[in-house]
Amino acid sequence: MSIKAEEISALIKQQLQGYNNELDVEETGIVTYIGDGIARAHGLENALSGELLEFSNGVYGMAQNLETNDVGIMILGDDTGIREGDSVKRTGRIMEVPVGDAMVGRVVNSIGEPIDGKGAIKADDHKPIEHKAPGIMDRQSVSEPLQTGIKAIDSLVPIGRGQRELIIGDRKTGKTSIAIDTILNQKDQDMICIYVAIGQKESTVRASVNTLEQYGAMDYTIVISAGPSEPASLLYIAPYAGATMGEYFMNKGQHVLIVYDDLSKQANAYRELSLILRRPPGREAYPGDIFYTHSRLLERAAKLSDKLGGGSMTALPIVETQAGDVSAYIPTNVISITDGQIFLNSDMFYSGVRPAVDAGTSVSRVGGDAQIKAMKKVAGTLRLDLASYHELESFAQFGSDLDAATQAKLNRGARTVEVLKQPLHSPLPVEKQVLILYCLTHGYLDKVELDDIEQYQNELFAYFDSNYSDLLAEIAKTGQLPDTDKLDAGIKEFSQTFEPKKTDESAAVVND
Repeated sequence: MSIKAEEISALIKQQLQGYNNELDVEETGIVTYIGDGIARAHGLENALSGELLEFSNGVYGMAQNLETNDVGIMILGDDTGIREGDSVKRTGRIMEVPVGDAMVGRVVNSIGEPIDGKGAIKADDHKPIEHKAPGIMDRQSVSEPLQTGIKAIDSLVPIGRGQRELIIGDRKTGKTSIAIDTILNQKDQDMICIYVAIGQKESTVRASVNTLEQYGAMDYTIVISAGPSEPASLLYIAPYAGATMGEYFMNKGQHVLIVYDDLSKQANAYRELSLILRRPPGREAYPGDIFYTHSRLLERAAKLSDKLGGGSMTALPIVETQAGDVSAYIPTNVISITDGQIFLNSDMFYSGVRPAVDAGTSVSRVGGDAQIKAMKKVAGTLRLDLASYHELESFAQFGSDLDAATQAKLNRGARTVEVLKQPLHSPLPVEKQVLILYCLTHGYLDKVELDDIEQYQNELFAYFDSNYSDLLAEIAKTGQLPDTDKLDAGIKEFSQTFEPKKTDESAAVVND
């Protein structure tokens, strides 16, 4: 029995019909070194910088050093289950994090996994953590104020939406408190807030989250926590993850406030990774690209053009100094990238002036354009008043006889310092800030004793809420000072009825 060629051909065609031409080919490598959160692998010839790589135990890493013989990998998680000789494969994906409305109100880690015990997050999308910052033509000038609710900042170093304002000072001077109070003040302001805690103790982050929950601020806040017990890689990528989550809302035309607390610890984590990866150390052992690490992060904060929706992302990076040394490497780097800095003075803090904003060294390079006109009018002389007060204060302690003009300047300066004091977690709406500063600059506080100024302020606010709420509403709505005759009349009415509470000591003197 002979088989014809046509039959063989038909049989082969039949067999080939179900053949799938797509072969599943994965590029894998072998781990040659593991330790200190870093792995080296041989065989990943086509790996990309920043690409996600998966180890055989399911842990992910990110390609960092692409060298001739091997790839340096930053491990994103626990490295204890990885051994030399294990396989590692390419995923073809760049490092990305979940984004979307589902993230709001949650506490997550650096890769977007929930750590608040409230269950899984159904994210709208995933975005790469590295993204090119908006170009010049995609931006517009900062023109809208971001009210912090802190008198010393809104009057002296105002912040605009889309600005990058550095908060800088020694440890334990209230840097985080200013950031948390600013987040609290964004309630009902159409603002999404993101708080990135880098290297902060878990107990400190827990306290901050409790504060945000207590004041209802978690309804519009995302908290990203990379604690000190986490690998350095997670501390390094945490701010980029936060920026990516913020950009999702900014690109939708919404407004975002993001706090990086703090970039000193991120720089330390990146230095640790770089040294273990055998990159050459530079000044203070930081790698040569440490400036680029921060600049490509902070440049992502912007006020987008109307064509792109007009959304904004305002960045408040925090940097810790050692003994007030702002000339150190990381502080000078970040100062040069940002649009101004709020400098917190430890001497002021420990002397009871809180928030300890040093008006002499703090500056906002663009926020004045976004300051409401009413605030500009009442706060115009504050900086000069404070500067001359501090100068005269040091001079006056050596002499007893002061002329009337010098005495008046000292009195006004002392009252300015007192008015700018503010309790923790008590942000003030801008209209009430304008009211008390108007009283200060127009001499209504000159005859009020220093110890009675806080009482005067609180009772003044209550009096205006009851009797002149229309004036406060006008400031809030228009941003302009209302009819000064009405304002003066209301303040005079209150001042005539104001009675300072007697302290226990003064009451004891009267009884004697």
